[in-house]
Amino acid sequence: MSFSYYLPTRVESGNGVSEKTGELAKTLGVSSVLVVTDKGVRDAGLLEGIIKSISAADLNYEIYDEVEPNPSAETIHRGTDLLKEHKFEAVLAVGGGSSIDTAKGIAAMATNSGHIFDYEGVGKLTNSPLPIIAIPTTSGTGSEVTNSTVVTNKETHFKLGVLSPLLFPDLAILDPVLTLGLPQGITAATGMDALTHAIESYTSKTANPISQAFAMQAIKMISKNLTNCYFVGTDLESRKNMLEASLLAGAAFSQSRLGNVHAISHTFGGVFNIPHGIANAALLPFVMKFNLPACAEQYKEIAIALGRDVSGLSVMEAANEAIETVIELNRSMNIPLNIKELGVTLDVLPKLVEDSMRSGNVFVNPRLTKPADIQMIIEKAYEGDLTSF
Repeated sequence: MSFSYYLPTRVESGNGVSEKTGELAKTLGVSSVLVVTDKGVRDAGLLEGIIKSISAADLNYEIYDEVEPNPSAETIHRGTDLLKEHKFEAVLAVGGGSSIDTAKGIAAMATNSGHIFDYEGVGKLTNSPLPIIAIPTTSGTGSEVTNSTVVTNKETHFKLGVLSPLLFPDLAILDPVLTLGLPQGITAATGMDALTHAIESYTSKTANPISQAFAMQAIKMISKNLTNCYFVGTDLESRKNMLEASLLAGAAFSQSRLGNVHAISHTFGGVFNIPHGIANAALLPFVMKFNLPACAEQYKEIAIALGRDVSGLSVMEAANEAIETVIELNRSMNIPLNIKELGVTLDVLPKLVEDSMRSGNVFVNPRLTKPADIQMIIEKAYEGDLTSF
């Protein structure tokens, strides 16, 4: 196997480390930042220590808090206009994947002409974005160490990806203190998002030994910490471990891409505006069942990493234990076991299939996938039917 591995992001992790944001930002040689976030993060007071440190470091700043779930191109371009108006030198994201993806889009469009849709696909950015700093407040997307941003086209209801090695953030700041107040629903959805990243990355056709090592470690850490974060919430060690597991999963899939879960879930975000993590969680068992014949040995390894005792089982039986564990995790955290409950309807099934097949993730999915397969997965996930794959 020949492969290349590239991860240029500097990572700072620790309790309270976000209160050093200002001095860390200055190491990038900038004197001003546009802070990109959403109103929920702002209202929760999560910006207070960060803004205090920015002010203490004598950095000029403005807060742009218009980020929405499944962020749109309009949100990115409005942020870009604000950045250019004030001539900010860097972009600082504080929030979940939507805020980080928006910040990446703003940083890229600050230095590249045209519309962000012009850069859909891989490697189309020509100029380096402004410096990007990412402070995740959820443990799910791993966007703080990935080379991509996902943008929603509101006219076509399609979520498109912009991928480039230029989009890796310069600095990721992991502060578990910022995640202590996460509602249970967000803890569950983002945690399962991270698990989906790790599983899909581990089994991707383009996985390599480094990405698989990161993905496997992420699976182990999520298995040991996610439910504690969900049921206890205030255990700082578990929150720290989940943040780091999310980062590891992001570092894995930034190299390997993902698979059919993400190909389909992005369409759900675009068409139905379903939060990304919850769509991934609900779809994951069905895609795993579909993929089972192509990666049973890898699913056996995943089952063991998830804490299952597979001694005495055949490879296929052990692999099924991985799927059962995902189902049990969803059930324990009140995540729907079908996509009907998420608001998916089948009246637009042809569009869902077409848009899913447009994703590059389909082509690295471990099992060869045709449009009829995507339709079958969606139909079975709609009814919650895991039989007869």
